[in-house]
Amino acid sequence: MRRASADRGDVRRTLTLVRPAAGGVALSALLGAGAACASVGLLATSAWLIARASQQPGASALGVAIAGVQFFALARGLLRYAERLAGHDAALEALAALRVRVYERLEPLSPAALPGFREGDLLARFVHDVDALQDLLLRVLQPFAIALIAGAATVALLWWLLPAAGAIVLVALLLAATVVPWLTARESGRAPAQANLSSVTVEMLDGAPELLVNGALPGRLHTLARLDAELTRDDAAAARTMGSGRALVTLLTGLALWGTVLVAIHANLDPVLLAVVALVPLATFELVGGLPAVTSDLSRVRRSAERVQAVLDAPVPVHEPATPHPLPPAPVLRVRGLKARYGDTWVLDGVDLDLAPGRRVAVVGPSGAGKSTLAAVLLRFLDYEGSVTLGGTEIHAFDGDAVRTVVGLVAQDAHVFDTTLRENLLLARRDASEADLHDALDRARLLAWTDTLPDGLATEGGTAGHRYSGGQRRRIALARADLARFPLLILDEPGEHLDAKTADAVVADALEGGHGTLLITHRLTGLEAMDEIVVLEAGRVAERGTHDDLLDRGGRYAESWTRARNTR
Repeated sequence: MRRASADRGDVRRTLTLVRPAAGGVALSALLGAGAACASVGLLATSAWLIARASQQPGASALGVAIAGVQFFALARGLLRYAERLAGHDAALEALAALRVRVYERLEPLSPAALPGFREGDLLARFVHDVDALQDLLLRVLQPFAIALIAGAATVALLWWLLPAAGAIVLVALLLAATVVPWLTARESGRAPAQANLSSVTVEMLDGAPELLVNGALPGRLHTLARLDAELTRDDAAAARTMGSGRALVTLLTGLALWGTVLVAIHANLDPVLLAVVALVPLATFELVGGLPAVTSDLSRVRRSAERVQAVLDAPVPVHEPATPHPLPPAPVLRVRGLKARYGDTWVLDGVDLDLAPGRRVAVVGPSGAGKSTLAAVLLRFLDYEGSVTLGGTEIHAFDGDAVRTVVGLVAQDAHVFDTTLRENLLLARRDASEADLHDALDRARLLAWTDTLPDGLATEGGTAGHRYSGGQRRRIALARADLARFPLLILDEPGEHLDAKTADAVVADALEGGHGTLLITHRLTGLEAMDEIVVLEAGRVAERGTHDDLLDRGGRYAESWTRARNTR
């Protein structure tokens, strides 16, 4: 009982995802039912016409039946075309609305909440699972509605001709529309491996070079083969289940056919009407012949709907104000008693710092100390407790996008899009001129390199900028930040994965320009130029001061700096 209630709840939640298409689905179902009734009418009229013609009546006695055959034949084709048109239009409209809804939900989840989803799995949810929901409209709701309406009309016709025949067809239809789908649904309960297969494939393709270098590629290929075999077994099981369901429907069709013939003979029904009563069940059971497949589709659609709903129900990491405040004229960032967490775990606890244009602050500490979480809070990617003000106003009072026009970020991954160098730079400022682009490249020390490229700024960078080196990608990100003219700039591990010389050069160049700089790093070289250094440990401020002050104190920073210098 509890499981049945949960299933009904799942179905209702699934239906809410495609509610915008309700009117189109209803129209399509009515048109489809009309086409199905036309098919039954065509077979019934044809049977009557053939049986009556065998008695060799006058031509006038057959005129109405001949016109009826022509009418039902034309109506069936026209109604079927209109049904497909209305159904697919409703499905595509619902998919478009749902895809926009999912994207609008993903946007506030990025980037803080997206790590809760695997990259390939998230792609599968956005593409495959959303697409699967069109089957709810075209292959689940519509066939059931058509079978219900047209089946009821057919039973009413047979009941009018011969009540016993109508009762037999009614019982057979109910069994075919309820018991058979129930049995096939019980046999098709295993979840397919499609989502896992998509996730592993995407992740393996993205990380193929690293997997190959580390000798882990064969293991991932084995996992891929195992998931593919699992998906194949699931598909084979579904095919067997569907075949069993069709066989049961065929059996019920035969039993209904023979039953109606026997009761018609026993009732001494007119031979012409006997032909009608005998053949109408054949057209009727075409309506329920696909229902076993419908239940399998419903099970699959429900699983896809659950995965889409999980994205829509994911809690956003930051809440935007209903009425945002305008940005202040003075972009001074002041942090007092900052606390932030992911889930139930506090990642920052009591952090203070000040950042203004021209001021340079470094935040150092080991991995997991809370450095990147601090950046997420200052960029309005994560909610917080305590006080973080911009120009004297709490930043949660501002629109997040507006805050990010003042506070910029050069992330440690320095993402470069699969397009030209020019387009990658214009992301920062669409109205930038060629001179602006060249000036930004010059300040990032990339202009000489750009001049050596075969197509200059029109050179394609490839997927994730793989045609560029790590240092070049970092400098492209710096050039973008320079074009955006951020008053305050956060540099999150700008020297990560670079050799020491390149890392030092990238950091030194990033500090130029007069903007306020918050340097997040675990490298302790080049920090002599910072106005203040904040040492984080487990989310708390362990030490703070200038480079010389911290060395004089002989604390954690001094120990780490001495250790780093001795390992060079």
